[in-house]
Amino acid sequence: MSTTVWIILAGAVLTFLTRIGGHMVLSRFERIHPRVEAGLNAVPAAVLTTLVAPAAMNGGIPEIAALATGIIVSIVAGGMMPMFLSAAAVLILLRHLTGQ
Repeated sequence: MSTTVWIILAGAVLTFLTRIGGHMVLSRFERIHPRVEAGLNAVPAAVLTTLVAPAAMNGGIPEIAALATGIIVSIVAGGMMPMFLSAAAVLILLRHLTGQ
C-alpha cells in the first residue's frame, strides 16, 4: 500500500476514535450540565468560523464573491445545501475565469 493510503486510513481511524470517544464520555452522565451543552452546541459555529475567516480576510475577489453568494443564498433559500452548492459554484467559476 502506498503512503497516501496509509495516511488516509490513519486519519479515518483517528477521526472515528475522537468521535466515539466523546460519545462514550458523555454517555456516562445521566444529564449534561447546561453550560457543557451550550459549549458543545457552539462547536459547529466555531469550526465553521475557523474555515471561513481566513478566506474572508486573505481571499481575493473569487473568495469574497463566494462568501457573499453564500450569505445571500442562505437568507433567501434558508438551506445549507443550496448555500454550499451556490458558493462553491461561484468560487470554482471565478477561480477558473481569473486563472487562480
